[in-house]
Amino acid sequence: MQLRFIGCGDAFGSGGRFNTCFQVMSPSATVLIDCGASSMVALRKWGVDPNTIDAVFITHLHGDHFGGLPFLILDAQLVSRRTRPLTIAGPPGLRARLAQAMEVFFPGSSGIAQKFTLDVVELAPDAAATVGVVSVLPMQVKHPCDAPPLALRLTIDGRSVAYTGDTEWTEALVPVAQDVDLFIAEAYFHDRKVRFHLDLDTVLAHMDVLRPRRMILTHMSPDMLGRDLAGRFEVAEDGMVVEV
Repeated sequence: MQLRFIGCGDAFGSGGRFNTCFQVMSPSATVLIDCGASSMVALRKWGVDPNTIDAVFITHLHGDHFGGLPFLILDAQLVSRRTRPLTIAGPPGLRARLAQAMEVFFPGSSGIAQKFTLDVVELAPDAAATVGVVSVLPMQVKHPCDAPPLALRLTIDGRSVAYTGDTEWTEALVPVAQDVDLFIAEAYFHDRKVRFHLDLDTVLAHMDVLRPRRMILTHMSPDMLGRDLAGRFEVAEDGMVVEV
């Protein structure tokens, strides 16, 4: 399995980074974890064919994590001429919020029948599920977005990747991270405590229970981006590809 950081930035473009979007590539499936508002631009920049994407897994319904979906869907219909099915899976409320977003950005677009099968799946928090060939554990975390926010753990072809999404510390992260092959952790600040977000010190303070096999930091503010973390932590960069 490989993972490409299509975008690893925050909501505000800190460091000139694209919004959150990770491409997971495995022999059985290629999926995205989140699809922030800038994701179509980033997919084009990194030469990713949108038609190769089997499914998109959404952590929560904020624009920097799901706002690229209307563009992805319309590209599939009008530009990439998609014929393969596409599944979009995320928290309860995803179906209605996606339709609202499409109407805001492109009025009338939510009522157009696609020439491909579009399946929207709402994941029950704290309940393991199977979406296509992907086993997913969606755990409810703490981040206000008018719908249950999720941390996600995906397993494909025997390899696993997990992402905190945006959240303050919660014990729900433990089953997501334990023994996972790759844990992608929000580290918005280094030591500053902010409600609904993780800082690096808090993540490190819980490593004895999280125990991932590997961790990469993401979704960093200027505070984190301005620090020299080389040699101490793995840090995501837009376009970076890692083996899982």
